[in-house]
Amino acid sequence: MERWRFSSDFHHPVHLHLAQFQVTARGGRPPATTDAGWKDTVDVRPYEVVEVLVRFTGYKGRYMLHCHNLEHEDMAMMGNFQVI
Repeated sequence: MERWRFSSDFHHPVHLHLAQFQVTARGGRPPATTDAGWKDTVDVRPYEVVEVLVRFTGYKGRYMLHCHNLEHEDMAMMGNFQVI
């Protein structure tokens, strides 16, 4: 597992393809009950830091991460990364 931190100056529902994660902290505090369980999308509010533990299993290769705000998807707000 890897620990990741998402932060933003704008509201972004961040979605990760082909992997799941668990929210471990939100704003330096324990996560809300709505954050419980395995996720593939997390809501990141303006100026908030969300920490997650990401699990990559069964697939080595290229993954994609993007914002689920429709306007941001239309502007190609996404990235890809390689898991080896």
